[in-house]
Amino acid sequence: MQVPTMAALSAEGKKPEILFWVGCAGSFDDRAQRVTKAFTKILLEAGVDFGILGNEETCTGDPARRAGNEFIFQMSALQNIEILNAYEVKKIVTACPHCFNTLKNEYPALGGNYELIHHTQLLQELIDEGKVKMKEGGTFKGKKITYHDSCYLGRANGVYEAPRKVLEALDADLAEMKRCRTTGLCCGAGGAQMWKEDEPGNKRINMDRTEEALATGAEVVAVNCPFCLTMMSDGVKAKEKQEEVMVLDLAELIVQNNS
Repeated sequence: MQVPTMAALSAEGKKPEILFWVGCAGSFDDRAQRVTKAFTKILLEAGVDFGILGNEETCTGDPARRAGNEFIFQMSALQNIEILNAYEVKKIVTACPHCFNTLKNEYPALGGNYELIHHTQLLQELIDEGKVKMKEGGTFKGKKITYHDSCYLGRANGVYEAPRKVLEALDADLAEMKRCRTTGLCCGAGGAQMWKEDEPGNKRINMDRTEEALATGAEVVAVNCPFCLTMMSDGVKAKEKQEEVMVLDLAELIVQNNS
């Protein structure tokens, strides 16, 4: 895959329309890397003018702030803002709601003002504009899919419709969970919970959420976040349903539908 970096584009005197912020999970987690590749494939095929920071991208600082380390958060953020502003970045797309929320709502206070778009919103735009054509009678036609609203995309930023419109374009049967949209339940990884030991209790949050997803009878659990992807996949495996139920990001759904 030939993915242009901001440094290479800048050397040619070019400024891409969108910066794709890959994020730590999308860069280093084996499972999330597959989402990054799927989304990149869509961007390249749709002719989107984009670039990535590559080695110049570091963590947004979200986990540090959530865990209470404000100093590390601000150090990370200021370093990123300096790089983004040097490239005169105006618009950023990311497949991670945590990065999305931090860049959109927390960077402006430190001098980083950018237009943020989540990858599900961009996917919907590309489908609406006809730049991404959905194959008639694709892989997921008529299949029952349930959609998990991630906290930072849903309740924190009010993005509910775009991901559902993408699922609509797949011609799938959307089966909503009992708790969805404004009453959606966390996958269990938010607020830096991903990196800490379980607190006392009799059930993990991701198991509770997985049970709700499986109760819909869906063959696919659609997600929009690398952390939700991990937690829901772990839940499905713990229930020994991984042979019957797939956990996939919306970008992967589009690529698989059209392949």
